[in-house]
Amino acid sequence: MFKPKHKAPNIRLFDSHCHLDFPVFDNDRDAIFEQMRKVGIEGVLIPGVKKENWRFIRQLAAIKPGVHVALGLHPMFLKEHRKEHIHDLELAAGIKPLAAIGEIGLDYYEKNLDRKVQIALFKAQVEIAKSCKLPIVLHVRKAHEDVLLYLKTMKFQEGGIVHAFNGSMQQAERYRELGFKLGFGGAMTYERSVKLRELAKNLLLSDIVLETDAPDMMPAGCEKDHNSPLNIFQNFNTLVELRSESAEEIALQTSQNSRIALRVS
Repeated sequence: MFKPKHKAPNIRLFDSHCHLDFPVFDNDRDAIFEQMRKVGIEGVLIPGVKKENWRFIRQLAAIKPGVHVALGLHPMFLKEHRKEHIHDLELAAGIKPLAAIGEIGLDYYEKNLDRKVQIALFKAQVEIAKSCKLPIVLHVRKAHEDVLLYLKTMKFQEGGIVHAFNGSMQQAERYRELGFKLGFGGAMTYERSVKLRELAKNLLLSDIVLETDAPDMMPAGCEKDHNSPLNIFQNFNTLVELRSESAEEIALQTSQNSRIALRVS
């Protein structure tokens, strides 16, 4: 197991994006939750990606401390979504507690995903978040300009988190103006990720949240065949190495950023 280099009694972290509902965790999910508590992971957001997962995520939040829920229809599962799922999400959004609508967004990297269908799905979910006054958790690949345009034209003002941000500094500033925090995870730990590491180094610390995206987005040197929320400390260590602030300040601020973006205590 990864041992946090900067672990200290006052280091507490928040994983702003982790799919602990996925089947890959079925055999060790309880053990992971227990270990998270012991090492100082005080909060985690589990974003829903399709309707069939929503109930289980709510169940986890009900029995596990520090678990927060987002519900959404992810663009990469386009073929599994049905028109009625938008209505289902609208109903689900009215049932508390719910931290955000997500994971939603646009993915232009995957060429086999119909853009028109993606855009319609995205805009419908943004409207739900807008009407319920909820933040959103964004999945964006090769589509930041379109996402920013739609958020602006739809006058969305609830903010949220841009998961796995890899846009430009100018796009980061525009997201900030719309009230968003920017997620940094395992990709940042690779030295070849020059652009991403520059962003992590130079953005305002108040803009950054940490995430693992487990079971995906494994950090450098990960020995397992899938990522774990316990690797949040490896992502944290990289951020500490890149920036000038102390480990304690980075831990406190990034965790606070997650809570501000998701409006959770």
